[in-house]
Amino acid sequence: MGRTFENWLVVSDIDGTLNSKFRKLPKKNYDAIKRFTDLGGNFTLASGRTVSSLKRNYDRVATNQPAIILNGAGVYDYNKNEAVWRSTIGPEGRQFVKEISELFNTRGHSIDVGIFFDDFVYIVKTGLLSRGQMFFDKTHYEVTTIDKVPEEGWMKVIFWSNPLTINELQKYINKNPNPKANFMASSIWSLEMLQENTHKGVGVMQLADMLGIEKSHVAAIGDYYNDWDMLKTVGLPACAGQAPKPIHKICKYEACHCNNGCVADLLDYIMSGRAEEDIAKEALIK
Repeated sequence: MGRTFENWLVVSDIDGTLNSKFRKLPKKNYDAIKRFTDLGGNFTLASGRTVSSLKRNYDRVATNQPAIILNGAGVYDYNKNEAVWRSTIGPEGRQFVKEISELFNTRGHSIDVGIFFDDFVYIVKTGLLSRGQMFFDKTHYEVTTIDKVPEEGWMKVIFWSNPLTINELQKYINKNPNPKANFMASSIWSLEMLQENTHKGVGVMQLADMLGIEKSHVAAIGDYYNDWDMLKTVGLPACAGQAPKPIHKICKYEACHCNNGCVADLLDYIMSGRAEEDIAKEALIK
């Protein structure tokens, strides 16, 4: 009987990883994911997107496990249409967001603020950047004032602005007491906020625990700094070829450029048996 992969969980980021830089799915990735799951492997996606926005990518490939939504703030089971785990922003974090929306509110120094729930976003300050992301991700949203946003259920917040203002926001965050939150850069134009000790890696390991899969056989692949915590958490971190150098340094497997099918590279490495050989060598060294 041939090798099967029930003892593996592989999680992929979407943009710049599963998809090419042109937001297209390389056929090489599609074929490799189908082959892996047909052989019993567990495969899913991890993204900063909401439930319905992520589903469009989830349904395009042979995913067979719940997905990591909103950069690790939730684990969502599309078969049951329900969240199986959540981490929401507490009162300290919510108050901090209100302060930011008031402080950064002048022309040339303004920040768009998006408050994300499972499948809906409240844009409390809107501009080109926030509207652009809502359009490209096909996200359900409403423009409103922050006092009209429900108090409970905040899973993620995104701050959008020009790089200079985002840098000022980061300095403000650094010099003030942490509001029990985890901050991460998702681009030079945006900064994201989740509840403390919440990131993609936490969501991935929650899912691995549910499936009974050992950390050594949990693999994740990403391409940017918002994948950093996920890659530092799993047993087999991998990166797309175009990822920044610091990302490469923390990865055990370096795949090709996302345009050429980096997810397929990782899955081929696992399905070839080389990953198991490397795990065995690592165990002997320890």
